[in-house]
Amino acid sequence: MSAMTPTLEGFGSQPSGPRVRRRRIHAPRWRRERPAPVSAEEREFDARILPSLRLSDEKAYAELLRANTGRMLAVARRLLLNEEDARDAVQQAFLLAFRALPQFAGRCCLSTWLYRIVVNESLMKLRHRRRHPEGWMEELLPEFHGAGLSPSTYVSGDEHADTKMERAELRQLVQCCINSLPERYRTVVILRDIEDLPAEEACGILQLSRSGLKTRLHRGRQALQKLLEAELSRRAQIS
Repeated sequence: MSAMTPTLEGFGSQPSGPRVRRRRIHAPRWRRERPAPVSAEEREFDARILPSLRLSDEKAYAELLRANTGRMLAVARRLLLNEEDARDAVQQAFLLAFRALPQFAGRCCLSTWLYRIVVNESLMKLRHRRRHPEGWMEELLPEFHGAGLSPSTYVSGDEHADTKMERAELRQLVQCCINSLPERYRTVVILRDIEDLPAEEACGILQLSRSGLKTRLHRGRQALQKLLEAELSRRAQIS
């Protein structure tokens, strides 16, 4: 079993090329938080498969991959905006989980544990990229007046946009605008508004205080709203 490692296609021998440097898995901040709620179905799945996983059963690992690869790829794609990078992040996350399983304390379900590892791997890739300069972000933020922040609020766009385009087209537009946000704002909007991650968990993954998370999310939402309004206005002028 030591020569076998999980891949997105199943199990296979370790590649003959350069060995991937193994990283020590430290207990991140979210492990010290309150346990995430676990559904009865997840609890039953974990109770059935976890003993076999701890015995390094390849069939159990393959079942875990089948049950979780789709969702893990989806969140990695949203964060990384690149299919190859997303698959690499998920592949590396499964390898890390495979090696760190003895450290799994059961404070959350296996799928949540894997999800957090995938998000962390994706964020590490983003930090290495640093492609998007963030100076232009100020142009997307609402102006401040004497009485404080202008009263614009983030909306999904459904109320006024449903009359101009189909829902599928609107979802595509929203995703495109989210993808245009600078990395630090795009990430927090995806985790909180798309993935619906609790604030506590998002703080732990992004290593932000609650106030820092709230500020970054607010700025991201305001910028996203301005991008959506500009694009909807442009389309209205064309039609």
